[in-house]
Amino acid sequence: MAEAVEVNRAGVLEGLPHGFLGRRGGVSSGEVEGLNVGLGSGDEPAAVAENRRRAADAVLPGAPLASVYQVHSPDCVMLGEALWSEAERPHADGLVTDRPGVLIGVVTADCAPVLLADREAGVVGAAHAGWKGAIGGVTDSTIARMISLGAARSRIVAAVGPCISQASYEVDEGFRSRFLAGEDGNARFFSSGREGHWQFDLEHYVAARLEAAGIGAVERLALDTYSAPERFYSYRRATHRAEASYGRQISVIGLA
Repeated sequence: MAEAVEVNRAGVLEGLPHGFLGRRGGVSSGEVEGLNVGLGSGDEPAAVAENRRRAADAVLPGAPLASVYQVHSPDCVMLGEALWSEAERPHADGLVTDRPGVLIGVVTADCAPVLLADREAGVVGAAHAGWKGAIGGVTDSTIARMISLGAARSRIVAAVGPCISQASYEVDEGFRSRFLAGEDGNARFFSSGREGHWQFDLEHYVAARLEAAGIGAVERLALDTYSAPERFYSYRRATHRAEASYGRQISVIGLA
């Protein structure tokens, strides 16, 4: 029997079609075995297409899936009536919509996926928050786009999905200095590591940015991509193993 697609869900998004997916339940083989949805992963295009279909069907059966060409930016775009093709994906790291029956999603492989919603306004959002996008304000941009569609800041709820944990995320002093230059309080997201290095807590940093934006609620799923190779893809793990490629998982949300 084929393995089922694993869908991790957040309590703050209960009742909305959404899911933080991993690598279980896909058709890809080799180093990217499983539910690899990365269009730029070097995987067989037919396998990626089937995996993306399976991912969407596991959350909102039959719904089309829209994503962006991610570039580690703070930029967010809006999906309106016109559904762009994969070849036409805009360069951005956040997207929002008020269109029912469509799923929007971001792909990750250690970066933090964020799903957001204002149920009353009927507006949802998704953001890809790697460290560059996170410090650059991709979550702030996504919230602002949602508000432009009628969402209210106090009603927006957000969940931070599977990403690399602090225990798995070693960085150097130069990395830490970038964050401390932005705000002294950012020191709390770093713990001491081996000499000249630190452990960075991406998940808590992203959650803190969301909380500072004044939204209604923030949930962290506390799922580490690096330490769970049977469940999630991880760029850093693949690098440490000297693997030629790495897969990507997807996080999606929509309005029924």
